[in-house]
Amino acid sequence: MRTIICVTMLFLSAGTAFATGGIWCTVDDPQVKFQVDAGVTTGMGGPTFNFRGDLEIKARPTGDPLRKTVLEDANLTQYWLDDKELRLNIYHEQQVAKIYSSVELTILTRASDEGVYDGHYKLAVYDSTADKESDGKPVDLTGKVSCGAE
Repeated sequence: MRTIICVTMLFLSAGTAFATGGIWCTVDDPQVKFQVDAGVTTGMGGPTFNFRGDLEIKARPTGDPLRKTVLEDANLTQYWLDDKELRLNIYHEQQVAKIYSSVELTILTRASDEGVYDGHYKLAVYDSTADKESDGKPVDLTGKVSCGAE
């Protein structure tokens, strides 16, 4: 009886392991360069795992803390994936020497082919040192993005 239970559990866990896919997006334009990717499960509401990415704002000076940002699981605040759309909202904030800054990357795409999603990104950059007027408005960078999913 134990053998049957163990074999059944092994079979079910192997089925779960194969029920995963991934999402990824890349951009390399004159303003920004980024790549993000994550694993996605097909069950339990489709949560992501192992989200990671790199973001470079090309206009920022070398050595500026906002020029390069490493993104992790906690930075993916929302996502949506179906056969029609892929949407991601990624947020990262940092404080260096009592100076607050943040980046929010929003990716909105529509399926153009099976597993291919094309659309636009919006990168909102807030830098308190550059906010001379203290209006709290971020600088918005926009462009085209290509993403994939399996």
